[in-house]
Amino acid sequence: MVQGVTGADLARRQWAFAFALVTSLFFTWGFAYGLLDVLNAHFQTVFGINRTQSTLLQVAYFGAYIVFAPFASLFMERYGYKKGIHLGLSLYSLGAIFFWPSARFEKYGGFVGCTFVIGCGLCCLEVAANSYISVLGTPKYAAARLNFSQGFQGVASFAGPMIASRWFFQGKNATSLDTVQWVYLAVAGLGLVLNILFFFCKLPEITQDALAQEMHEAGMDDDTKPFYKQYHCIFGWVAQTTYVGAQVAVAALAVNFLSEQGVGIDKPFASQLFSYCQITFTVGRFVGVVLLKWIDPALMLSFYSIACCTFSLGVAYGPGKSGVGCLFALFFFESICYPVIFTLGTKNLGRHTKRGSGLIVMGVGGGAWWPPMAATVGDHVSSAQAYAVPFAGYAIMSMYAIGMVVSQTRVGGFRFRTVDEIAQKRAMLEHEHDPKHAAAAAAAKRPASDLDSDKKGSQEFVETV
Repeated sequence: MVQGVTGADLARRQWAFAFALVTSLFFTWGFAYGLLDVLNAHFQTVFGINRTQSTLLQVAYFGAYIVFAPFASLFMERYGYKKGIHLGLSLYSLGAIFFWPSARFEKYGGFVGCTFVIGCGLCCLEVAANSYISVLGTPKYAAARLNFSQGFQGVASFAGPMIASRWFFQGKNATSLDTVQWVYLAVAGLGLVLNILFFFCKLPEITQDALAQEMHEAGMDDDTKPFYKQYHCIFGWVAQTTYVGAQVAVAALAVNFLSEQGVGIDKPFASQLFSYCQITFTVGRFVGVVLLKWIDPALMLSFYSIACCTFSLGVAYGPGKSGVGCLFALFFFESICYPVIFTLGTKNLGRHTKRGSGLIVMGVGGGAWWPPMAATVGDHVSSAQAYAVPFAGYAIMSMYAIGMVVSQTRVGGFRFRTVDEIAQKRAMLEHEHDPKHAAAAAAAKRPASDLDSDKKGSQEFVETV
């Protein structure tokens, strides 16, 4: 069993170093994901396949999460976060290298197989990085920390389509795979460099036992229940599955949708506009960091999920430029959903933290079957009306978010501001055992005031940003 600490035990320098190092991983899979959506449209031209057939890339990439996430969580439970990161980066580089022979011999099946291996690697990285960032500090700012780190995934996600619009769809490259092999050779090199860096860097290990002890000392015993009774995690997996499926479907059909709106947008320009959509998504992530500093994550997710429902219908039925505008708004409101669902689903899991992280990440597998459904509608009706399919996913996410707000309200009353539940419980426990701590308990109940632990966590987070 790996010995370790909690995020609260780390010195500020250790905390900042670990946060920055793990955040670098988010750029890695963001770049791969950004390229995936543009390759989807490009392969339709090169291999002469329809929209539904091209979504095999999404099926392979996101199907890997369904297959590999349980193994990744068990691996890290036994060997720790760092070795899990090494495993993920190795699979990531291996899959990227084999894009070269697939492009050289023009085998679409080879691309699908390599994408599955890359997906397995990125699944392992997501289980490690998302979980590590979530527990790296006070729970009060877990959603804000994860949104900040995932913002760099957004930066890489729009860099991918921008590269594609410059190289994949221009001139002779519009009907060839020559540049694809070079791009993925560089991706393999990036994975190798990161693997070497992590090998020589000391990464503090945060363990489930330490997290459980921190909870128990505050009088919280939620993790004593079996894992299948951690309902906020189980339903979080459902919400994550439907949200990611909807998000991937939206992105997979974006280039086709933009070029079919009848407003003078061809595929190269549509690919460029798609990169602007990803920029909008990234800006939304960093805006979310600021808002989550004060607003309760479940409440904020409720508002954003309802906005996603509204704008997905706007894309489906809005004519011309109004539909394009709704697409940009949809990308903005998608921004915080994944990290907030993750932090809500894995909070206060204690000894179940890594298993819960694996389950929530397995929800990414929703991207394997939602795009084919939307693409089928696109093939038989139109790309615009295919956006009615993601609406169902956003609706289920809305139910989870509102349900979490109701659950929190029943336990501790309605709250608008974000709070540190462990700090509150600890203060209440101290008050029960020693009347002298009544002032500390009262401070924990006042949302406008800050506990010392909150101040420390806030200062660490803000200074690092």
